[in-house]
Amino acid sequence: MHARSALFDLYGDHLRARGARAPVAALVRLLAPLGVHPPAVRTAVSRMVRQGWLEPVRIDGQPGYGLTSRARRRLDDAAVRIYRTGSDADGTDLADGQGTGPGDWDGHWHLGILREVPNARRREQLASQFAFLGWAPLSDAAWVGLRNDAEVDQILDLEGIAADRFRAPVDDDAAEFARRVWKLDELGASYASWLNEAKALAESAAGQVTDEQAFAVRSELVHEWRKFLFLDPGLPAELLPADWAGTRAAAFFDFHATRLGHAAGRFVDNCLTVH
Repeated sequence: MHARSALFDLYGDHLRARGARAPVAALVRLLAPLGVHPPAVRTAVSRMVRQGWLEPVRIDGQPGYGLTSRARRRLDDAAVRIYRTGSDADGTDLADGQGTGPGDWDGHWHLGILREVPNARRREQLASQFAFLGWAPLSDAAWVGLRNDAEVDQILDLEGIAADRFRAPVDDDAAEFARRVWKLDELGASYASWLNEAKALAESAAGQVTDEQAFAVRSELVHEWRKFLFLDPGLPAELLPADWAGTRAAAFFDFHATRLGHAAGRFVDNCLTVH
């Protein structure tokens, strides 16, 4: 697990609901069970500050880092999509985020047509950011999504790319279009593969485990599950194949994230209170 990814997971899964800040020493303690060494933690923190995700703060006289408002919005949205409920798996209420889900689909495709084709590097950057929002490429200069996401316009503005936006009605071939554009056959296979690996991981934390073990296993479970935020657009049921593997995978994740959540939370609280 890379240090930067581990930090995003830590803030999103635990620290967001605990003031969204932590001393540097606590971050080091929290990432140690995940195999992340102190120099890597500090390097990742510095990088996230430069990218506008974290900001320096003082906590009881100690140096620490808190989430920026941009990071809070992104992680609130991610939490809604990860847990698909009004609370995290450890029982803490979600902040008022702008998360979207299948229930708010307006029955239209939302299109973005770039006025010029960006170079390969910028296309790759756009692809990553748009994928997180559930948008899929139709070509190098055309994208389709389920919702009129304001963040799409924000991304385009930050990248300095002009685009035209359209809203198109859905026809009778909507399910086939979704299967092809969002590569649902591949996505379903990825869910099935994840489920096989997750079962082995969950079994490693069966029975009596320490709080630290629960935290480590749950962190890895969340880390791998969170990758689907960049793969799964959150299609409504009418656009999904029958017996969708993602439904089974989500049920498994929900059960074990909840099962390990309270013990993992205790470990986090203990690390935050050690001076």
